[in-house]
Amino acid sequence: MRFPLDSASPVALGLDGKPLDRLRELVTRHVAEGRYPAAQLAVARHGKLAGVWTLGDARLEPARAAASDDTLWLLYSNTKVLTACAVWLLVERGALAFTDRVAEHLPGFEAHGKGEITLIQLLTHQAGFPNADVPKAAWEDHELLHRTVCGFTLEWTPGSRVHYHGRAAHWTAAALIEALTKTDYRVFIRDHVIEPLGLGRDLYVGLPDREHVRAVDMHEPGPDGRGHVKRADENNAEFRRAGTPGGGGYGTARAMAAFYQMLIHGGTLDGVRLLGPRTVAYVTRNFTGDRVDGYMGMPMHRGLGPHARGTTDTIRGLGSLGSPRVVGHGGVGSSYCWGDPDSGVSFAYLTNSRLPDPWHTQRLELLSNLVHTAIA
Repeated sequence: MRFPLDSASPVALGLDGKPLDRLRELVTRHVAEGRYPAAQLAVARHGKLAGVWTLGDARLEPARAAASDDTLWLLYSNTKVLTACAVWLLVERGALAFTDRVAEHLPGFEAHGKGEITLIQLLTHQAGFPNADVPKAAWEDHELLHRTVCGFTLEWTPGSRVHYHGRAAHWTAAALIEALTKTDYRVFIRDHVIEPLGLGRDLYVGLPDREHVRAVDMHEPGPDGRGHVKRADENNAEFRRAGTPGGGGYGTARAMAAFYQMLIHGGTLDGVRLLGPRTVAYVTRNFTGDRVDGYMGMPMHRGLGPHARGTTDTIRGLGSLGSPRVVGHGGVGSSYCWGDPDSGVSFAYLTNSRLPDPWHTQRLELLSNLVHTAIA
Protein backbone atom coordinates (compact mmCIF):
# COMPACT_ATOMS: atom_id res chain seq x y z
CA MET A 1 0.00 0.00 0.00
CA ARG A 2 1.41 3.37 -1.05
CA PHE A 3 1.67 5.92 1.76
CA PRO A 4 -0.48 8.97 0.89
CA LEU A 5 2.26 11.56 1.48
CA ASP A 6 5.29 11.74 -0.77
CA SER A 7 8.52 13.09 0.69
CA ALA A 8 10.08 16.47 -0.05
CA SER A 9 12.91 18.46 1.51
CA PRO A 10 12.03 21.05 4.13
CA VAL A 11 13.39 23.85 1.93
CA ALA A 12 11.20 22.73 -0.98
CA LEU A 13 8.22 23.05 1.35
CA GLY A 14 9.18 26.50 2.59
CA LEU A 15 10.45 25.30 5.96
CA ASP A 16 13.61 26.54 7.66
CA GLY A 17 15.81 23.52 8.32
CA LYS A 18 17.63 25.02 11.31
CA PRO A 19 14.69 24.91 13.76
CA LEU A 20 13.93 21.37 12.57
CA ASP A 21 17.55 20.42 13.27
CA ARG A 22 17.14 21.87 16.77
CA LEU A 23 13.94 19.86 17.15
CA ARG A 24 15.74 16.63 16.40
CA GLU A 25 18.67 17.61 18.61
CA LEU A 26 16.34 18.32 21.53
CA VAL A 27 14.59 14.95 21.27
CA THR A 28 17.94 13.20 20.80
CA ARG A 29 19.07 14.80 24.05
CA HIS A 30 15.88 13.69 25.84
CA VAL A 31 16.55 10.07 24.83
CA ALA A 32 20.25 10.31 25.78
CA GLU A 33 19.33 11.77 29.17
CA GLY A 34 16.95 8.87 29.82
CA ARG A 35 13.77 10.97 29.75
CA TYR A 36 12.09 8.31 27.59
CA PRO A 37 13.39 5.27 25.71
CA ALA A 38 12.31 6.33 22.22
CA ALA A 39 10.46 8.88 20.13
CA GLN A 40 9.19 9.40 16.62
CA LEU A 41 8.47 12.74 14.96
CA ALA A 42 7.00 13.73 11.62
CA VAL A 43 6.52 17.12 9.97
CA ALA A 44 4.42 17.59 6.83
CA ARG A 45 3.31 20.53 4.71
CA HIS A 46 0.97 20.91 1.75
CA GLY A 47 0.52 17.16 1.36
CA LYS A 48 4.23 16.29 1.54
CA LEU A 49 6.39 14.79 4.29
CA ALA A 50 9.24 17.10 5.25
CA GLY A 51 10.79 14.58 7.59
CA VAL A 52 10.33 11.53 9.81
CA TRP A 53 12.77 10.94 12.65
CA THR A 54 12.84 7.82 14.84
CA LEU A 55 15.14 7.65 17.85
CA GLY A 56 15.81 5.15 20.63
CA ASP A 57 14.45 1.77 21.70
CA ALA A 58 10.90 0.53 21.19
CA ARG A 59 11.41 -2.19 23.81
CA LEU A 60 13.92 -2.60 26.61
CA GLU A 61 13.27 -6.17 27.77
CA PRO A 62 13.90 -9.02 27.55
CA ALA A 63 16.29 -7.51 24.98
CA ARG A 64 16.56 -4.02 23.58
CA ALA A 65 14.83 -3.51 20.24
CA ALA A 66 15.47 -0.32 18.31
CA ALA A 67 12.49 1.66 17.08
CA SER A 68 12.11 2.09 13.32
CA ASP A 69 10.00 4.27 11.05
CA ASP A 70 7.48 1.38 10.90
CA THR A 71 7.16 1.07 14.69
CA LEU A 72 3.63 1.57 16.03
CA TRP A 73 3.19 3.86 19.03
CA LEU A 74 0.37 3.89 21.56
CA LEU A 75 -1.57 7.04 20.72
CA TYR A 76 -3.45 7.30 24.02
CA SER A 77 -5.96 10.16 23.69
CA ASN A 78 -4.88 11.07 20.18
CA THR A 79 -7.28 8.19 19.45
CA LYS A 80 -10.20 10.41 20.44
CA VAL A 81 -9.93 12.40 17.21
CA LEU A 82 -10.09 9.21 15.13
CA THR A 83 -13.23 8.08 16.96
CA ALA A 84 -14.75 11.53 16.63
CA CYS A 85 -13.97 11.48 12.90
CA ALA A 86 -16.21 8.44 12.51
CA VAL A 87 -19.03 10.42 14.12
CA TRP A 88 -18.38 13.35 11.76
CA LEU A 89 -18.80 10.99 8.81
CA LEU A 90 -22.13 9.75 10.14
CA VAL A 91 -23.33 13.34 10.43
CA GLU A 92 -22.23 14.04 6.85
CA ARG A 93 -24.14 10.96 5.71
CA GLY A 94 -27.35 12.12 7.38
CA ALA A 95 -27.49 9.52 10.14
CA LEU A 96 -27.72 12.19 12.85
CA ALA A 97 -27.02 15.86 13.59
CA PHE A 98 -24.51 17.36 16.01
CA THR A 99 -27.36 19.15 17.78
CA ASP A 100 -29.24 15.88 18.35
CA ARG A 101 -29.61 14.39 21.78
CA VAL A 102 -27.47 11.26 22.14
CA ALA A 103 -30.46 9.34 23.51
CA GLU A 104 -32.31 9.82 20.22
CA HIS A 105 -29.87 7.37 18.61
CA LEU A 106 -28.60 5.33 21.57
CA PRO A 107 -31.66 3.68 23.18
CA GLY A 108 -31.47 3.63 26.96
CA PHE A 109 -28.94 6.44 27.26
CA GLU A 110 -31.62 8.70 28.74
CA ALA A 111 -31.35 6.79 32.05
CA HIS A 112 -30.17 8.66 35.15
CA GLY A 113 -30.99 12.11 33.78
CA LYS A 114 -28.86 11.92 30.61
CA GLY A 115 -31.71 12.35 28.14
CA GLU A 116 -30.93 15.96 27.19
CA ILE A 117 -27.19 15.54 26.56
CA THR A 118 -26.38 16.59 23.00
CA LEU A 119 -23.69 15.22 20.74
CA ILE A 120 -21.96 18.61 20.94
CA GLN A 121 -21.85 18.40 24.74
CA LEU A 122 -20.54 14.84 24.57
CA LEU A 123 -17.67 15.62 22.19
CA THR A 124 -16.67 18.87 23.92
CA HIS A 125 -16.34 17.29 27.37
CA GLN A 126 -19.45 18.93 28.83
CA ALA A 127 -21.57 15.79 29.26
CA GLY A 128 -21.33 15.65 33.06
CA PHE A 129 -19.85 12.18 33.69
CA PRO A 130 -16.06 12.67 33.35
CA ASN A 131 -15.03 9.83 35.63
CA ALA A 132 -17.27 7.09 34.25
CA ASP A 133 -15.64 4.07 32.61
CA VAL A 134 -16.44 0.59 31.34
CA PRO A 135 -15.09 -2.75 32.64
CA LYS A 136 -12.58 -4.77 30.66
CA ALA A 137 -15.29 -7.32 29.93
CA ALA A 138 -17.01 -4.70 27.76
CA TRP A 139 -13.99 -4.35 25.49
CA GLU A 140 -15.27 -7.32 23.49
CA ASP A 141 -18.84 -7.73 24.82
CA HIS A 142 -20.63 -4.99 22.95
CA GLU A 143 -24.01 -5.61 24.53
CA LEU A 144 -22.34 -5.04 27.90
CA LEU A 145 -20.72 -1.90 26.50
CA HIS A 146 -24.14 -0.56 25.50
CA ARG A 147 -25.65 -1.34 28.92
CA THR A 148 -22.69 0.15 30.80
CA VAL A 149 -22.70 3.41 28.83
CA CYS A 150 -26.45 3.77 29.30
CA GLY A 151 -25.92 3.23 33.02
CA PHE A 152 -23.45 6.10 33.43
CA THR A 153 -24.58 8.52 36.15
CA LEU A 154 -24.15 12.28 36.21
CA GLU A 155 -21.62 14.06 38.41
CA TRP A 156 -22.92 17.51 37.48
CA THR A 157 -25.48 19.12 35.18
CA PRO A 158 -24.60 18.61 31.49
CA GLY A 159 -23.38 21.81 29.86
CA SER A 160 -22.61 23.55 33.15
CA ARG A 161 -18.88 22.76 33.09
CA VAL A 162 -16.06 21.89 30.74
CA HIS A 163 -14.12 19.00 32.25
CA TYR A 164 -12.07 16.48 30.30
CA HIS A 165 -13.81 13.09 30.01
CA GLY A 166 -10.78 10.79 29.82
CA ARG A 167 -12.65 7.66 28.72
CA ALA A 168 -16.39 8.06 29.20
CA ALA A 169 -17.31 10.38 26.31
CA HIS A 170 -15.64 8.26 23.65
CA TRP A 171 -16.95 4.99 25.02
CA THR A 172 -20.34 6.65 24.56
CA ALA A 173 -19.38 7.71 21.04
CA ALA A 174 -18.33 4.13 20.27
CA ALA A 175 -21.67 2.78 21.48
CA LEU A 176 -23.42 5.44 19.41
CA ILE A 177 -21.47 4.44 16.27
CA GLU A 178 -22.45 0.82 16.83
CA ALA A 179 -26.11 1.67 17.41
CA LEU A 180 -26.26 3.62 14.15
CA THR A 181 -24.18 1.32 11.93
CA LYS A 182 -24.80 -2.13 13.48
CA THR A 183 -21.04 -2.54 13.10
CA ASP A 184 -18.19 -2.86 15.61
CA TYR A 185 -16.91 0.71 16.03
CA ARG A 186 -13.35 -0.46 15.35
CA VAL A 187 -14.37 -1.98 12.03
CA PHE A 188 -16.28 1.16 11.09
CA ILE A 189 -13.30 3.41 11.89
CA ARG A 190 -10.98 1.19 9.88
CA ASP A 191 -13.29 0.79 6.88
CA HIS A 192 -14.51 4.38 6.70
CA VAL A 193 -11.67 6.54 8.10
CA ILE A 194 -8.31 4.75 8.07
CA GLU A 195 -8.45 2.68 4.88
CA PRO A 196 -9.92 5.41 2.64
CA LEU A 197 -7.03 7.69 3.67
CA GLY A 198 -4.48 5.05 2.67
CA LEU A 199 -3.24 4.63 6.24
CA GLY A 200 -4.11 0.95 6.69
CA ARG A 201 -0.54 -0.10 7.53
CA ASP A 202 0.15 2.86 9.80
CA LEU A 203 -2.94 3.45 11.93
CA TYR A 204 -5.08 1.12 14.03
CA VAL A 205 -7.95 1.31 16.48
CA GLY A 206 -7.83 -2.30 17.57
CA LEU A 207 -4.38 -3.72 16.80
CA PRO A 208 -4.46 -7.13 15.06
CA ASP A 209 -2.37 -9.82 16.73
CA ARG A 210 -0.06 -10.04 13.71
CA GLU A 211 0.95 -6.38 14.23
CA HIS A 212 1.76 -6.59 17.96
CA VAL A 213 5.43 -7.21 17.18
CA ARG A 214 5.59 -3.68 15.73
CA ALA A 215 4.16 -2.02 18.87
CA VAL A 216 6.28 -0.20 21.43
CA ASP A 217 6.25 -1.08 25.09
CA MET A 218 4.99 1.78 27.22
CA HIS A 219 6.97 2.90 30.26
CA GLU A 220 6.87 5.34 33.15
CA PRO A 221 9.55 6.68 35.52
CA GLY A 222 10.66 4.45 38.38
CA PRO A 223 9.63 5.11 42.01
CA ASP A 224 12.55 7.49 42.47
CA GLY A 225 11.68 9.33 39.25
CA ARG A 226 14.57 7.73 37.40
CA GLY A 227 14.87 4.92 34.89
CA HIS A 228 12.10 3.26 32.88
CA VAL A 229 9.50 0.93 34.36
CA LYS A 230 7.38 -1.07 31.95
CA ARG A 231 3.70 -0.27 32.51
CA ALA A 232 1.40 -3.18 33.34
CA ASP A 233 -1.85 -1.76 31.96
CA GLU A 234 -1.06 -1.44 28.26
CA ASN A 235 1.75 -3.88 27.45
CA ASN A 236 -0.43 -6.88 26.76
CA ALA A 237 -2.28 -8.39 23.82
CA GLU A 238 -5.71 -7.85 25.38
CA PHE A 239 -5.25 -4.08 25.58
CA ARG A 240 -3.67 -3.75 22.14
CA ARG A 241 -6.43 -5.79 20.56
CA ALA A 242 -9.19 -3.84 22.32
CA GLY A 243 -8.64 -0.48 20.61
CA THR A 244 -10.35 1.52 23.35
CA PRO A 245 -11.96 4.51 21.59
CA GLY A 246 -10.57 7.19 23.87
CA GLY A 247 -7.02 5.96 24.31
CA GLY A 248 -6.13 2.65 22.70
CA GLY A 249 -5.15 3.41 19.10
CA TYR A 250 -1.72 2.69 17.65
CA GLY A 251 0.03 4.47 14.82
CA THR A 252 3.11 6.04 13.34
CA ALA A 253 3.99 9.71 13.50
CA ARG A 254 3.78 9.96 9.71
CA ALA A 255 0.20 8.61 9.85
CA MET A 256 -0.87 11.20 12.40
CA ALA A 257 0.84 13.95 10.40
CA ALA A 258 -1.09 12.70 7.37
CA PHE A 259 -4.40 12.62 9.25
CA TYR A 260 -3.93 16.26 10.25
CA GLN A 261 -2.96 17.11 6.67
CA MET A 262 -6.43 15.85 5.73
CA LEU A 263 -8.04 17.88 8.46
CA ILE A 264 -6.30 21.18 7.68
CA HIS A 265 -6.83 20.82 3.94
CA GLY A 266 -10.61 20.73 4.07
CA GLY A 267 -11.10 16.99 4.52
CA THR A 268 -9.01 15.81 1.53
CA LEU A 269 -5.75 13.80 1.49
CA ASP A 270 -3.86 12.75 -1.63
CA GLY A 271 -6.89 13.41 -3.81
CA VAL A 272 -9.26 11.44 -1.57
CA ARG A 273 -12.09 13.46 -0.05
CA LEU A 274 -13.04 12.01 3.33
CA LEU A 275 -14.99 15.00 4.65
CA GLY A 276 -16.43 18.18 3.23
CA PRO A 277 -14.74 21.52 4.00
CA ARG A 278 -17.81 22.81 5.86
CA THR A 279 -17.83 19.78 8.12
CA VAL A 280 -14.15 20.31 8.92
CA ALA A 281 -14.74 24.00 9.63
CA TYR A 282 -17.59 23.09 11.98
CA VAL A 283 -15.86 20.34 13.98
CA THR A 284 -12.70 22.43 14.46
CA ARG A 285 -14.66 25.44 15.71
CA ASN A 286 -14.11 26.57 19.31
CA PHE A 287 -17.31 25.52 21.10
CA THR A 288 -16.18 26.27 24.66
CA GLY A 289 -14.69 29.74 24.27
CA ASP A 290 -12.24 30.67 27.00
CA ARG A 291 -13.99 28.62 29.68
CA VAL A 292 -11.46 26.78 31.84
CA ASP A 293 -11.37 23.02 31.52
CA GLY A 294 -11.61 21.82 35.11
CA TYR A 295 -9.23 18.93 34.52
CA MET A 296 -6.61 20.81 32.49
CA GLY A 297 -6.73 23.99 34.58
CA MET A 298 -6.77 26.24 31.49
CA PRO A 299 -9.04 27.05 28.55
CA MET A 300 -8.81 24.28 25.95
CA HIS A 301 -11.02 25.77 23.21
CA ARG A 302 -12.76 22.46 22.56
CA GLY A 303 -13.87 21.46 19.10
CA LEU A 304 -15.80 18.27 18.36
CA GLY A 305 -12.68 16.10 18.66
CA PRO A 306 -9.53 18.24 18.55
CA HIS A 307 -9.02 21.50 20.41
CA ALA A 308 -7.75 24.81 19.05
CA ARG A 309 -4.88 27.15 19.98
CA GLY A 310 -7.09 30.21 20.34
CA THR A 311 -5.62 33.41 21.76
CA THR A 312 -5.27 32.70 25.47
CA ASP A 313 -1.81 33.03 27.00
CA THR A 314 -1.42 29.32 27.64
CA ILE A 315 -2.56 26.27 25.72
CA ARG A 316 -1.61 22.67 26.22
CA GLY A 317 0.58 21.09 23.57
CA LEU A 318 -0.03 23.30 20.54
CA GLY A 319 2.70 25.88 21.20
CA SER A 320 2.27 29.50 22.19
CA LEU A 321 3.65 30.64 18.80
CA GLY A 322 0.98 28.79 16.84
CA SER A 323 -1.77 30.41 14.82
CA PRO A 324 -5.06 30.70 16.74
CA ARG A 325 -6.48 28.14 14.29
CA VAL A 326 -3.97 25.35 15.02
CA VAL A 327 -5.91 22.24 16.07
CA GLY A 328 -4.72 19.05 17.70
CA HIS A 329 -4.82 16.63 20.59
CA GLY A 330 -2.42 14.82 22.86
CA GLY A 331 -1.83 11.51 24.56
CA VAL A 332 -1.38 11.38 28.33
CA GLY A 333 2.17 12.25 29.35
CA SER A 334 3.64 11.07 26.07
CA SER A 335 2.60 12.73 22.81
CA TYR A 336 0.92 15.50 20.82
CA CYS A 337 -0.21 15.88 17.22
CA TRP A 338 -1.53 18.98 15.47
CA GLY A 339 -2.21 20.76 12.20
CA ASP A 340 -2.14 24.42 11.19
CA PRO A 341 -4.67 25.38 8.48
CA ASP A 342 -3.01 28.79 8.04
CA SER A 343 0.42 27.40 7.09
CA GLY A 344 -0.49 23.91 5.88
CA VAL A 345 1.90 22.33 8.41
CA SER A 346 1.16 19.29 10.55
CA PHE A 347 3.31 17.79 13.30
CA ALA A 348 3.28 14.53 15.23
CA TYR A 349 5.41 13.68 18.25
CA LEU A 350 5.08 10.21 19.82
CA THR A 351 7.08 8.64 22.65
CA ASN A 352 6.93 5.45 24.70
CA SER A 353 6.91 6.76 28.26
CA ARG A 354 4.27 8.57 30.31
CA LEU A 355 5.89 11.50 32.08
CA PRO A 356 4.33 13.81 34.66
CA ASP A 357 3.85 17.54 34.60
CA PRO A 358 5.26 20.14 34.72
CA TRP A 359 8.05 18.71 32.55
CA HIS A 360 5.66 17.04 30.11
CA THR A 361 3.82 20.24 29.21
CA GLN A 362 7.02 22.28 29.18
CA ARG A 363 8.68 20.02 26.60
CA LEU A 364 5.58 20.11 24.38
CA GLU A 365 5.77 23.91 24.31
CA LEU A 366 9.43 23.81 23.24
CA LEU A 367 8.91 21.17 20.57
CA SER A 368 5.83 22.72 19.01
CA ASN A 369 7.35 26.18 18.98
CA LEU A 370 10.40 24.89 17.10
CA VAL A 371 8.07 23.65 14.36
CA HIS A 372 6.17 26.93 14.32
CA THR A 373 9.50 28.78 14.07
CA ALA A 374 10.43 26.73 11.00
CA ILE A 375 7.36 27.95 9.07
CA ALA A 376 8.44 30.55 6.53
